Amino acid sequence: MNGSRIAAVGHYQPAKVLTNEDLAGMVDTSDEWIRSRVGIRTRHIAGPDEPVDELAAHAAAKALAAAGLAPGDIDLVLVATSTAIDRSPNMAARVAARLGIPSPAAMDVNVVCAGFTHALATADHAVRAGAAGRALVIGADKMSDVTDWADRTTCVLVGDGAGAAVVEASEEAGIGPVLWGSVPEMGHAVRIEGQPARFAQEGQSVYRWATTQLPAIARRACERAGLAPEDLAGVVLHQANLRIIEPLALKLGAVNAVVARDVAESGNTSAGSIPLAFSKLLEQGKISSGQPVLLFGFGGNLSYAGQVVRCP
Repeated sequence: MNGSRIAAVGHYQPAKVLTNEDLAGMVDTSDEWIRSRVGIRTRHIAGPDEPVDELAAHAAAKALAAAGLAPGDIDLVLVATSTAIDRSPNMAARVAARLGIPSPAAMDVNVVCAGFTHALATADHAVRAGAAGRALVIGADKMSDVTDWADRTTCVLVGDGAGAAVVEASEEAGIGPVLWGSVPEMGHAVRIEGQPARFAQEGQSVYRWATTQLPAIARRACERAGLAPEDLAGVVLHQANLRIIEPLALKLGAVNAVVARDVAESGNTSAGSIPLAFSKLLEQGKISSGQPVLLFGFGGNLSYAGQVVRCP
């Protein structure tokens, strides 16, 4: 086996839906203000009895079922999250315990909004190196736990959710080479810090960076896979803001691709956003098995990671 592939995906969102009208009753905002600035209509919010590992486990269980696998078939669990409340046990170990996965390597990956694509690359490397047979890769965040609900500049953006992928060895590469990096001196532009921890960002700095610097980086991720942007069937960018997603996709030049716009109904779910949106596109039949899709995460730490994958 010389490569790895995504065998199946799954996603999960809490039942509670928070609308723009609901938010207008909480802070000085309106449906028109939110839609015109970020393109979000609704978001899902987990309750106090729904921790991050529960969201992650639901998504992972769906991916396992879709792959026709049992928990014992997994020997590596990676959870991308930046909203873990406790340091130990980590989210990966908690998810493994919930699912009954025996003795896996279990690691968390904290690269905020680019976490899932970093974790997917790590799983690809581990499987191709023979260090793992099958990996469960999950992006999950409960942004509502780190949000100041009196701050209208941030509370309108966030949602809770999770997505997961099963990665396994394959004769051909179904996961392209990753292109990843960061701008660490600009790490202050997106933050989750303090006691209690709170999400904050410098919106204009992030917008300028994302719309001017990232299109060329995303094109290089396609080049590493040996594809031109017009060859892509789908583009799944971090679901931060439609005002970032749409110009970035346009500048990328993926003229034949379906562009994920799940942010409109899910908000920014940080590490959960890419696998959540990817799983929904597949579930809705908007992209098909074997087609090439660019997954491209960016955000906290001004980090980025992207790779072209073949749909399961």
